[in-house]
Amino acid sequence: MLESINKPYLMFLGDAPDQLAAKTAAGVAHWCPQDCLGQLRLTGCQADLGLPDLSMATAVAQGAQTLIVGVANRGGRFSELWIDTLCDALQAGLDIASGLHNRLKAIPRLAETAERCGRRLIDVRHPVGEFDVGTGRKRTGKRLLTVGTDCSAGKMYTSLALAQEMQQRHLAATFRATGQTGIFIVGSGVSVDAVVADFISGAVEELSPDNDAEHWDLIEGQGSLFHPSFAGVSLGLLHGAQPDALVLCHEPTRSHMRGLPEYPIPDLAACIAANEAAAHLTNPAARVIGIAINTAALDAAAAQTLLTETGARFGLPCVDPVRTGVAPLVDVLW
Repeated sequence: MLESINKPYLMFLGDAPDQLAAKTAAGVAHWCPQDCLGQLRLTGCQADLGLPDLSMATAVAQGAQTLIVGVANRGGRFSELWIDTLCDALQAGLDIASGLHNRLKAIPRLAETAERCGRRLIDVRHPVGEFDVGTGRKRTGKRLLTVGTDCSAGKMYTSLALAQEMQQRHLAATFRATGQTGIFIVGSGVSVDAVVADFISGAVEELSPDNDAEHWDLIEGQGSLFHPSFAGVSLGLLHGAQPDALVLCHEPTRSHMRGLPEYPIPDLAACIAANEAAAHLTNPAARVIGIAINTAALDAAAAQTLLTETGARFGLPCVDPVRTGVAPLVDVLW
């Protein structure tokens, strides 16, 4: 069971080189604004959540309980430049929670400082239990999985927005977190990229078990089948989720896969076909029911044109979860 994280939070952005590198902090601040007192940034940080910039002392005086490491860098590893600040947080009376791959408790200075100060180091990315291998057994209930043309393309946001829209309609729906940011937001889940490869599909089966016939699990996708670094996790999710519905998430201004300039962004049609084909192993009826496009980099007119033209091209509802909401996607599910 995930260790509880005390609120409110001070969001640590470190020296994030761009806004996307602080996506964990941004996700928590967007979906749980009531829990976020402010942000702490180091020299050179290029990310900004729009929260007050607070010193450690000011944050503690205002009641902060936990410093959330909100940086999601490539490879998910701590920078040596952060360690002094993290030790200062422990000495100031804060717990530290992180979703990075390498563990807080494996850094000797942090472990020693936490022990001396009586503070907690919480690593949410690392599963606390063991999983069985996947079986592909048909489960009751319904499932939707978000998939992407690339990593960091809006899969978590779209899944959360779908759950919120359904719940506002008094429909039975649950968001299932599969990454560290989603786990911070809802307080439960499994970070599947930290699960041993043989057990990824089994972990997702356990995360989304049998349920009532009309209940929908909105399962957060990870990576992309077309991203050489993360396709293995994406495939395990597709098989374990056994999705009835897929929503393709896309960021239209990128020319290449994030972090890999030599790999271009795939065509949407190819991405739809590949995800449906892979999903058919455990659910032959799986299909893409809509497209979610992050149009934040476009002006309103260009965004609407893109959504309209893409929807017409594929004969599917096409939305921007922020600008237009996800109601058209829910409409085709019920």
